[in-house]
Amino acid sequence: MLNNLFIEIDQHYDEMVNMRRYLHQYPELSFYEYKTAAFIAEHYQRLEIPYQANVGGNGVVATLTGGKPGKTIALRADFDGLPIQDEKKVEYRSKSQGVMHACGHDGHTTTLLTIAKIFKQYKEVIPGKIVFIHQHAEEVAPGGAKPMIDTGILDEVELVFGTHLWTNTPYGVVQTAPGNFMAAADKFTIKINGTGGHGGIPHQTKDPIVIGSQLIANLQQIISRKLDPLATAVLSIGTFHAGNAYNVIPDSAIIEGTVRTFDLKLQRFIISEMERIIKGTCHSYDVSYHFDYQKGYPPVVNHKEQAAWIIEAAQQVSEVKKAEMVEPSMTGEDFAYYLERKPGAFFFTGAQIEDGFIPHHHPRFDFDERAMKIAAKTLISAVYRANQ
Repeated sequence: MLNNLFIEIDQHYDEMVNMRRYLHQYPELSFYEYKTAAFIAEHYQRLEIPYQANVGGNGVVATLTGGKPGKTIALRADFDGLPIQDEKKVEYRSKSQGVMHACGHDGHTTTLLTIAKIFKQYKEVIPGKIVFIHQHAEEVAPGGAKPMIDTGILDEVELVFGTHLWTNTPYGVVQTAPGNFMAAADKFTIKINGTGGHGGIPHQTKDPIVIGSQLIANLQQIISRKLDPLATAVLSIGTFHAGNAYNVIPDSAIIEGTVRTFDLKLQRFIISEMERIIKGTCHSYDVSYHFDYQKGYPPVVNHKEQAAWIIEAAQQVSEVKKAEMVEPSMTGEDFAYYLERKPGAFFFTGAQIEDGFIPHHHPRFDFDERAMKIAAKTLISAVYRANQ
């Protein structure tokens, strides 16, 4: 049976490419994915699979009851885009100004919709119930997962699986991990309130650029000098905004960054150290400040048994050259909320294009579309493995 389903995926590949490229041309930002949600809902309406729209926001959830006894298993895909101008020179380049699918969510959506279509064709021999979760707003905290879960979509679910098309990983490779897989992803903003003035008379100012530069250097020492070298954490500065003229010292500076951790105790320690260092640095320059720390998604923690099932499932797929357990990634994902509620696992499907590596969230991001077949087959195989 599994082989028949795999053949169906192969036969639907051209359709998958067309669907993915259509979605790629019409991305929508997190929490504003109205047309994409309608596209997904219409797909299930045509298939005559019962579905709910506007779940926890723009989410869509469909449920297929198979003809064989088995578990209730949820499969999840996200469908929001990013505020990035598409710079690819391809015919399916985004037509939405300043918005693009720069993380593969169009491929995730296509994969899940295709699985649903094939499962409907083979409904009588599909085990258990399959819950297709199409989640909005993964890219922007607080995200779409939690409000969707709060509506009760997981109440009857026994297991949950999801994948991310991953261009850091070569095509043909499937990766996961038992336990920690992706990090908690937090955001912070620091505003330094200095005193501006003439660039040629700096002694009459309290220069927030100099203070901010010193503060950034001090904050980096939390990771390098305050943590056990074997501890896993990241503190990165992403933006530093100050001033608008070359010869004017500004009144203020704003610094933004992210902290990534797996351990909540370590997270609390880093926040405490940041507060101490920010206060001390600003006090030494006699300026005030405002520190805002926003906790983002919790870490993605796979359940060990289900992570092992993913490896076994991927090994059933002929296109998979390697299925491996890997070290955790410091990227974040709100799939974490599903795994806090139900057993399951998240995995990477290698999607690196043949002529070079383009990172996620890049204006020229693209992925090897053949990876959608591997993602679909591995998820289908995981459903069957879970029902053994």
